[in-house]
Amino acid sequence: MSRLSFTTFVCDCSLQQGFGCAILVVDMDIEIIHENKKRFLDLLLLADESEAMIDKYLERGEMFALYDDGLKSICVVTGESPDTCELKNIATYEKWHGMGYGSRLIQYISEFYKGKYRSMIVGTGDVPSGRCFYEKNGFSLSHRISNFFTDNYDHPMFEDGIQLVDMIYLKKEL
Repeated sequence: MSRLSFTTFVCDCSLQQGFGCAILVVDMDIEIIHENKKRFLDLLLLADESEAMIDKYLERGEMFALYDDGLKSICVVTGESPDTCELKNIATYEKWHGMGYGSRLIQYISEFYKGKYRSMIVGTGDVPSGRCFYEKNGFSLSHRISNFFTDNYDHPMFEDGIQLVDMIYLKKEL
């Protein structure tokens, strides 16, 4: 088990007392998961609702789990070529959305893979919220795979009320 601890300082202006911002100290751990990755299936299914699709990349990928007083977020990264890795799955428990855990995990894996790969790609449904999340984390639009979701899943998939048809790929230089 590889577990790394770090402290993040967050300026939270919603906690103003008098003037300025309150500084929050947030201690988090990121663990690299080597065995029994399927124990995280409930969380993986939040980002990819097909266990069969998850099975295609889970064992060949590296898994990272972010803990902050309990498990909050998880991701799986695969090597796709000598120069490119792919963020195959990233999920945060819904209760913790908007708290920065997914972004912190992307920041960590970007540093982790810097020097090992030149770029990281991620595929997602073509919906504004997902695209905005990845762009906020340094990714930019790369390409599109037409009909990916309709061709690879046995049922219609929806995100934010939008049916997923094409997969868009975003890319980030490491």
